[in-house]
Amino acid sequence: MLKFKKIKVFPKHIAFIMDGNRRWAKERGLDKMLGHRQGAIALKNIVLALAEIEEIKFASFFAFSTENWKRSKEEIDGLFDIVTQFADENENLFKDKNIKLVAMGDLSKFPSKMKETILRGVERTKNNTGLVVNLALNYGGRDDIVQAVNKALEKGEKITEKSIQENLYSYPSPDIDFLIRTSGEVRVSNFMLYQMAYSEFYFTKTYWPDFDKKQLYKALLDYSKRNRRFGGK
Repeated sequence: MLKFKKIKVFPKHIAFIMDGNRRWAKERGLDKMLGHRQGAIALKNIVLALAEIEEIKFASFFAFSTENWKRSKEEIDGLFDIVTQFADENENLFKDKNIKLVAMGDLSKFPSKMKETILRGVERTKNNTGLVVNLALNYGGRDDIVQAVNKALEKGEKITEKSIQENLYSYPSPDIDFLIRTSGEVRVSNFMLYQMAYSEFYFTKTYWPDFDKKQLYKALLDYSKRNRRFGGK
């Protein structure tokens, strides 16, 4: 068993762009939906691993972007089934493990069953005090900023960094300390743009379905060696 206690410095808020499910399946001659299903298993395992690390308080995962609507109806429907199943199967587990589930994004366009299942998990875990898991669904970083500004204006608030931050989908989660993207792609793909102003980035060629506790340890060890200056010397 890996001893995360050997790492001396942890991010308070860690985020993941879970990329590579389809390529993982293709290289194995499998249907792409099997890649997405394996990705859901990896998500569960990483959430449970993070919940063991007291220093990490928030974890955000890019599950379905505003751009993902461009994919085929067959794939989108399959993703909806996987997300619904993930929320349903892990509801009791998250409750018991003191994990708080937060749905981050505009859920209004999702099928009723999917939305109800997700919101049930959110409701059941809302009083949990452990790891906060922000699951980004129908989420885009630019859209997040626009809706935050509009929400602040509707409240009659002056537009400031503080008012924007307090109206983001992720609030009250703090800014991202450490962003991990899998599969070898080196870009942020419109994910939590406002929240990653001073994030440390980590890119790995490992596909998301293969990203396990050992890979997490390797990434966190890399983070612990960095010198974060936030624009200073």
